[in-house]
Amino acid sequence: MTPMTVLAAEGGHPLIPPVYDIVWSAVCFAIIIFAFWKVFLPKFRAVLDERSSAIQGGIEKAEKVQAEADAALAEYQKQLADGRAEAARLRAEAQEEGAQIIASMKQQATDESERIITQAKSQIEAERQSAMVSLRSEVGGLATDLASRIVGESLADDSRSANVVDRFIADLEAQTPAAPASASKEV
Repeated sequence: MTPMTVLAAEGGHPLIPPVYDIVWSAVCFAIIIFAFWKVFLPKFRAVLDERSSAIQGGIEKAEKVQAEADAALAEYQKQLADGRAEAARLRAEAQEEGAQIIASMKQQATDESERIITQAKSQIEAERQSAMVSLRSEVGGLATDLASRIVGESLADDSRSANVVDRFIADLEAQTPAAPASASKEV
């Protein structure tokens, strides 16, 4: 006999189990649910809570590290800006010092050129005076010799010869005032 035929002979339905099976199945199911609820579910919740707190701690740690990185970046950018401002200030100071040095050097060069020009003018004047004295003595000697030959008398007397030389030079200066001016214009 097959189990189906036994059930059919007993008068039960083949898809509906007997009541004692349903009761024992319900008791076993209740024990399993109770054990799962009291033993496995708290452990499972503890693992999930631990994981959740680890994740939350990681997020908080990441946020803290991000905040520190942002602060460090802001400090770096501030230092960089301060460095650039200091470099600009130093460049401006260097340019100002350079301009002052250039102005000082120009002033020194101007002063030196004026000193050289003044010295050259005084030297030229001294040489001109020396040339005039030398010229007077030579021209005086030549004029005295020439006058002695023309007049036929000796002009050995110093006062006479000095008068003749002075008069001769005065005549020369009176006759040629335009010649030195035109000569200086040509130079």
